[in-house]
Amino acid sequence: MSNATPAVVTPSAYLTLHYRLATADGTDLITTFAGNPATLMLGQGQLAPFLEEVLLGMPEGDHQTFHLAPGKAFGERNPELVRDVTRATLEENTAPGTEYRVGDLVDFAAPGGGRFAGVLRELRADAATFDFNHPLAGQALQFEVKLISVL
Repeated sequence: MSNATPAVVTPSAYLTLHYRLATADGTDLITTFAGNPATLMLGQGQLAPFLEEVLLGMPEGDHQTFHLAPGKAFGERNPELVRDVTRATLEENTAPGTEYRVGDLVDFAAPGGGRFAGVLRELRADAATFDFNHPLAGQALQFEVKLISVL
């Protein structure tokens, strides 16, 4: 029995797809096209919410590339998220003897029990400057999707 209308992506759909997330100039950040397709369920946090949003309503078998402006992707860069952290706070959050280099991603305990990560921008004797923006904030992205199946 064949169904004339292809299944479309819904907010709780179970999908098998190939996908590629790339910078605006086409540099791959992640891709499944060279290997096995991904299988995931929407609404479970496996894809960023803005990526799930562009998939909604997409029909099974479709192959599209979405161009996402920074505001539609990981957001614009927020200068308020570039912060100084005392050397004491830095040492509380890492193993003793850890060597730091500019560009390192460091994980911190947040008040209330969460975690957050920042990229080290500058290291001084008494403090360090971290950028807590998402590494892809402020960047336009390409999101290519080949939808294999929708359940």
